[in-house]
Amino acid sequence: MIGVKPCRRCLSADIGDKALSQAIAERIALIPEEQRADGAEYNRRLEICRACDSLNSGTCAKCGCYAELRAARKGAYCPDSARKWG
Repeated sequence: MIGVKPCRRCLSADIGDKALSQAIAERIALIPEEQRADGAEYNRRLEICRACDSLNSGTCAKCGCYAELRAARKGAYCPDSARKWG
């Protein structure tokens, strides 16, 4: 079996796994609008995540979450001790 090399600094949308990307998008859509970060803030958070050494194939190594899901919640914060966003 040939394994897929983990993508450092990639979000799930960048990996090419359409099923995973769609599942994450569906979960984000379930977050009530008033609890969801606006588009600019969401994108700002994801850019910070993309530059982080703890991001691995869309998953945060600090907490194990999908970065896109965490970034989508208005009240969420970066789990790093330096709290890079939130």
